Amino acid sequence: MRFPTTTDDELEAAIDAASLAVRRGELVVFPTDTVYGVGADAFDPEAVQRLLDAKGRGRDMPPPVLVSASTTLDALAVNVPGWARALVAEFWPGPLTLVCHQQASLQWDLGETRGTVALRMPDDEIALAVLERTGPLAVSSANVTGRPAAHDADEAETMLGDAVSVIIDSGPTGGADPSTIVDATGDRGRILRRGALAIEELNAVLEPLGATLTDEG
Repeated sequence: MRFPTTTDDELEAAIDAASLAVRRGELVVFPTDTVYGVGADAFDPEAVQRLLDAKGRGRDMPPPVLVSASTTLDALAVNVPGWARALVAEFWPGPLTLVCHQQASLQWDLGETRGTVALRMPDDEIALAVLERTGPLAVSSANVTGRPAAHDADEAETMLGDAVSVIIDSGPTGGADPSTIVDATGDRGRILRRGALAIEELNAVLEPLGATLTDEG
């Protein structure tokens, strides 16, 4: 079902519907600050598998996890280097995804993660409102793998409509580019995917700390 967000009442109904669907193990589509995302309860392996199936992705391409607060970083990740925390302080919420070592105690199955998790806090009021009610969500761009990411609800519905229970429609997203992905599992960071944040912006934060990123995007 598709939910508009023109009024406060419509927005509340949309967020309620999405959070209930997540608790039922279903998939939901909602806007982020980059593109529309399709999300599932990160702690529900069957829901995560449904997300991968809907996109046509294998377990070798695990989805990132979106969170509603930067403090959640330490609940989900370990051994986060200081330079990565500096990037979080500067760019969360925002289009920065950090690949970190995951907490070994986490009871989830995101796919073949090799002990890592990709984390992001989006800079979008609707996305954050959903995440505050659901907790961490496994979220990928709302598209079929190999096709362009959805920038509005129409595009998301065309590609994923049969697989999702709720689509929150807030019009076109403001971001044209996906998030920049940075590998924070080593002593020195690496850009794994170029995106909305340029390496120059990231290094401007890191250089005073004596750190820089390499670009493998």
